[in-house]
Amino acid sequence: MTKRYFEDFAVGEVLALGATPPVTEEAIIAFARQYDPQYFHVDPARAKESIFGGLVASGWHTAAMVMRLWVDAIVSKTVSMGSPGVEDLRWPAPVRPGDTLTSRAVVLETRPSKSRPEMGLVRWRAETSNQRDELVFTMTGTSFIGRRPSL
Repeated sequence: MTKRYFEDFAVGEVLALGATPPVTEEAIIAFARQYDPQYFHVDPARAKESIFGGLVASGWHTAAMVMRLWVDAIVSKTVSMGSPGVEDLRWPAPVRPGDTLTSRAVVLETRPSKSRPEMGLVRWRAETSNQRDELVFTMTGTSFIGRRPSL
């Protein structure tokens, strides 16, 4: 399989990241028990009394699911050299049991590294929606991508 290099990314390009399987109540509870044990993530009965009106996935669970989509669709198919991080994570609507999440990323900026000529920086914004086309997660990040070797 041919890997994409920094030069293969264009500002404005939309990167389809794919979709998750339906999010299960069991997965929501298991993730939250380990990483974010707030009652509206781990206790379906008590969650009904929360501002969400029912069990919802942790935002960090949502971020992890989108990260999996990002790795499968992009990172594993590029000359990835890591990332300095992400910023501006937002959870505008909750993820509920039964939701299927579909994600895409838009390339915001590309620029060659000034200090590391073997790489470039690709800045992107991911947007994730549920099956009702409700936006449930956004984040902006930067990836270090290897430059195409000169022949």
